[in-house]
Amino acid sequence: AIATTLGIAAPALAADYVIDTTHASIEFETGHLGFSLLTGRFDTFSGSFTFDPENPAAGQVSVDIDPASINSNHDKRDEHLRSADFLDVDAYPQARFVSTGIEVTGDDTAVITGELTLRGVTREIAIDARLIGAGTDPWGGYRAGFSGTTRITMADFGMTYNLGPSAEEVQLTLNVEGIRQ
Repeated sequence: AIATTLGIAAPALAADYVIDTTHASIEFETGHLGFSLLTGRFDTFSGSFTFDPENPAAGQVSVDIDPASINSNHDKRDEHLRSADFLDVDAYPQARFVSTGIEVTGDDTAVITGELTLRGVTREIAIDARLIGAGTDPWGGYRAGFSGTTRITMADFGMTYNLGPSAEEVQLTLNVEGIRQ
């Protein structure tokens, strides 16, 4: 009320954030021949999001991933994962997620729906997300962090290389920390 009386605009709660990739990760897990789990990550990605703690459903998320940056801690396997059998990075050098909606499911949880484009195929996915925290960092900036998981079916994106039934799906985990702009 004082700000309005003095003609000063009250600060908006909604803010834009840039993902701090030094404090974020995109990891994957899938079955390997029915014997074990294969885990790894994408080392190169960027993105941004809009977040309003008073209206989280109004948020937006956009993430670009360099699929050639896949890292499963095994060079020969990573070469195969980059090939046309899987990510086909020569033909499709970028993967992208863009949100289309956010449904708040709890005090610090939501389902983020959006379009994932991978190997030139776009499919709707849902990410189960959780707010980890938000606040002022030690350098005077403001940060917000989230964690989210989703499962994708490889065949939905044109990847049909047979690694056994436990490898038909991939779980993706996104740990994101953003710096308010």
